[in-house]
Amino acid sequence: MKTDRQNEILRLIENEEIETQEELANRLREIGYKVTQATVSRDIKDLRLIKIAGRQSDYRYAKPGRHELQANDRMIRLLSDSTLSVDYAGQMVVIKTLSGSANVAAEAIDTMNWKEVLGTIAGDNTIFLAVRNENDTAEIADRIRKLAGKE
Repeated sequence: MKTDRQNEILRLIENEEIETQEELANRLREIGYKVTQATVSRDIKDLRLIKIAGRQSDYRYAKPGRHELQANDRMIRLLSDSTLSVDYAGQMVVIKTLSGSANVAAEAIDTMNWKEVLGTIAGDNTIFLAVRNENDTAEIADRIRKLAGKE
């Protein structure tokens, strides 16, 4: 069942511009799959789907190419190895890294292409990350903590 559902997800994202987990879950339900948002979230993680610029929408889910998977894995390792702490206030996330590692960690975050992130500024051991909406700041900080293994 899981394999069939994940194959259907791959078919859907190839043929449609699906922007959100909720939209993906709704499309799966329309086809007859009984899914929750948590199930769809796990499937997205298992399939290692990424968000790319859409033709008609801002961003859409896509299957990563082999090169992108290797680059993302490498970047996540670099982020994990260099991050000491993650905190936030307002629309800003502050990431403390090992000395000399902030630029590499910021590049790792930039390659994620998260639509909620406006950009990063890196010093020697500190990254300032600007978040588009204050309501998303805690979520972005949590994502970075999880990627860096600092939960």
